[in-house]
Amino acid sequence: MTLFFPSHNRTATTVTSTVMVMTTSASVPTASEGAIHGGTVTDRLVDANERYASAFTDPGMDARPVLHVAVVACMDARLDLHAALGLELGDCHTIRNAGGVVTDDVIRSLTISQRKLGTSSIVLIHHTGCGLEAITEDFRSELEMEVGQRPAWAVEAFRDVDQDVRQSMQRVRTSPFLLHTDDVRGFVFDVRTGLLREIDPA
Repeated sequence: MTLFFPSHNRTATTVTSTVMVMTTSASVPTASEGAIHGGTVTDRLVDANERYASAFTDPGMDARPVLHVAVVACMDARLDLHAALGLELGDCHTIRNAGGVVTDDVIRSLTISQRKLGTSSIVLIHHTGCGLEAITEDFRSELEMEVGQRPAWAVEAFRDVDQDVRQSMQRVRTSPFLLHTDDVRGFVFDVRTGLLREIDPA
């Protein structure tokens, strides 16, 4: 998408225009448009990091989130959490997994976040069109048939995204390891509109 921003010169009668080209995550260059030739996706990421590091300056932050909040969300590539929530570098802890569900490992991360790094608020975010709505716990049996070993972990599949958010809120609020469970709120992010819809815990 190309946007035109006119700039007016007060000392002259002419008007000039500056053209800015803006891209989204869906409009990454193809191999023919300058991506790394003969390399892997990881090679491309490493190359990008070198460019990033060349202009990087230490922001002087410590590990404690400025806003004292931890966000638990799905790993879905369509969720740009910092942009969607107006967050800046250093504002929050971000914990992501398949479905954004509250598992034992999420509780582990939240416990460290609260007890050692000073967070007190928790935001839980699921989203529309989640892949966990399309599979079942039978996935574990399928894996066992394929590799000869049954996973110790649960798939955490669900059919009702609102109810799964409520379950995640309940798991957080009843954990004995967390110091702060008063400010726990859950939401569903609409991948088509970008809006959050808050879920009533009741």
